[in-house]
Amino acid sequence: MSADLREMVRFHRTRQGSGDERVAGTQPGLRSALLAPYRDLSQLRYDFPLVLVEGGTEGEFVRPLSGVVGSVLQEVAPPGINGERLRKHVLRLEATIRTLMADGAEGLLSEFWELAERELLSGSDEAVNERLEDSPGRAKAALRVDGEVVDCDEDVATRLLEHTWRAVHEEHRRRALEVIDALILKLSDILQANYLRSEEGRAPEQLRGAVGGRYADVFDFAAMSRLLKEALPGSVLPESRLRRIRSALSTLESQRFFGRAGDAAEEPDGEWPYSFLFESCTRALEAFRERLPEMLELLKAISIAELEIENQYRESKHDVFFARFDESSLVPADLELFPSYLVCLRDKDCDARERAEIFEVLSSGLPVKVLVEASDILGDPSLGDGRFSFGVKSLQLASMAVGLGSAYVLQSASSNLYQLRDRIVRGLTRQGPALFSVFSGSAENAPELPPYLTAATAMWSRTFPAFTYDPAAGEDWASRFSIEDNPQAEVDWPVQRFSYGDEDLQRVSEDLACTFVDFAAADRRYARHFSRVPRSSWNAGMVPASAYLVREAPARDEVPYILMVDEDDLLHRVVVDDKLIRAARHCSRIWRSLQELGGIHNSHARRTLEREREVWEQEKERELEELGRQPALEAGEAASAQAEGEGAAAEVVLEEAPETEQPAAGELYIETSRCTTCDECTEKNPRMFAYNEDKQAYIADPDAGTYRQLVEAAEACQVCIIHPGQPRNPDESGLAELIQRAEAFN
Repeated sequence: MSADLREMVRFHRTRQGSGDERVAGTQPGLRSALLAPYRDLSQLRYDFPLVLVEGGTEGEFVRPLSGVVGSVLQEVAPPGINGERLRKHVLRLEATIRTLMADGAEGLLSEFWELAERELLSGSDEAVNERLEDSPGRAKAALRVDGEVVDCDEDVATRLLEHTWRAVHEEHRRRALEVIDALILKLSDILQANYLRSEEGRAPEQLRGAVGGRYADVFDFAAMSRLLKEALPGSVLPESRLRRIRSALSTLESQRFFGRAGDAAEEPDGEWPYSFLFESCTRALEAFRERLPEMLELLKAISIAELEIENQYRESKHDVFFARFDESSLVPADLELFPSYLVCLRDKDCDARERAEIFEVLSSGLPVKVLVEASDILGDPSLGDGRFSFGVKSLQLASMAVGLGSAYVLQSASSNLYQLRDRIVRGLTRQGPALFSVFSGSAENAPELPPYLTAATAMWSRTFPAFTYDPAAGEDWASRFSIEDNPQAEVDWPVQRFSYGDEDLQRVSEDLACTFVDFAAADRRYARHFSRVPRSSWNAGMVPASAYLVREAPARDEVPYILMVDEDDLLHRVVVDDKLIRAARHCSRIWRSLQELGGIHNSHARRTLEREREVWEQEKERELEELGRQPALEAGEAASAQAEGEGAAAEVVLEEAPETEQPAAGELYIETSRCTTCDECTEKNPRMFAYNEDKQAYIADPDAGTYRQLVEAAEACQVCIIHPGQPRNPDESGLAELIQRAEAFN
């Protein structure tokens, strides 16, 4: 072992060095090599910023800025060269808006649009402005939506959920008021009709007022009153019924859950109508309990009104029922009439009592939606038993909520919220409680990265994976639980293609896996767990962390590293200490548990498959034994007939079938027919190796992995059927050693 490698091994195992500067940790400005292409997000077109659409219908509560701009261009820019000038102008407007957002500006999309236009026109000369002609006006006229523009920051989850909830709440309020106003109108008609049949309603003065002053001198209202009384005998409603109708009407008119038609959805005083936005579960539960008597009265009023309108109220039966109607009489369908409660919390503000209240809410069945936004999912590395506490509270919160079985649960990083917008709407509109656990990405200890990249890396690295649990989606777990929104959900660590220039300025490409280590490398608190190694000290003992993590017993002279880049985009290898590797393995185990819940690599399914395979093999053995016990004559005749048939078939094959081509020397191939389905190769790289219909491995995509993975798969294969051939990428590092190892299998 060289002195450099010995020093790396010492750091990896003990985090101690001999005074070398590189042992002090990573330098400021370093980031994972996977994030190198994303220095300036304002120059990229992606999901953010988002436009919180005002007055949008379902599915249109939120739209990405790029999507809005795309719609504008589709409407106003002609295809081909004729629309190129306008397309360039509008795309420059979009880039300017992104830059303004990155500088901290806030406002509506229409305001940003005007500001961006002024900046572009003020920075152009007169000739350019003349060429633009009426482009700004045409583009703005095609802007069909408006709303607040938000970027991916520490408040984006709260603002997005509040905006979506308000839109859902307003639609719910509109439908409820339609029902209540219709009942009010019909009850009022009953009372008015009863009044007109009464003595007071037929009095001359009342008739004169009903006709109006214009015709007051034409009619004899005294005679009219006398004739009406004789022609239409009065039939006044019983006093008990009048009291019920008036009481129900008063309750419907004074209810504070929806206000009145035409009122704003929310009033500043929170009293008319009630407010349903809260900053703690404790206060939301208190408000629900305080309003419960009014809820019961409103439900009774609606039921009584419906019965009275249909003239179906029977005092002997219904008086007793409504007298006993209390909170124990409520059913889930009753709560569907009322708005849901939205509670927005920050993880750092949740004490033990608040967390207990969260679970009380989620297990209560009440229509309370809870958002918990986390900003620090790693925690202090000095705490814990060596596995770290990374996101323990945040991850446990959502996982425990799933265990309740009755609450809707969604966990995601803020970078993926737009992709999950339909699931968010589902959670807000579904009857019953819901939990939204979101990592904002706004970490104080990773200032070099924008929140969007931090959040995206958290999800890619499996540190904060996305999942959804919808108890109303079906009867089985496969219908209710989903992890499909995670990138490359079938593997432990997602893989991306990374290209760079080596010391000879030659382009080199390789697959890099995004692991928990890559996410932790951006946190300054974890700097001492990394050791930057100069290029002159790189050697074969350094193993990528993703490969090191899958080895049960790594060699003593191997150390894991990740690739990072500095502010000048220079590539560095950074050795990782053992404590962080243990944390990454713990993260991987949690992810594999989620995979099993999501139906990926399910151990129960594998055991069932193995049992069925054993049963099938035993049945085949019994069939062969039975054939062996047949009389010798029958066996001989059968063998003779079989031989004749095989001979004839062989002649046909020789005449019609072409000869099977043998793989050329140095070519990659696999003996599929000999595969024993051991999963060694498919687990190593499921994109390169796959199973056919007979559950036997074949080469699915020879370019989906590295030559190193091919050689390692050949070495791990139990029946030696993988033949790596020659490397397909001559620029891959360490080829001399790999070719020598592959000779035994070629």
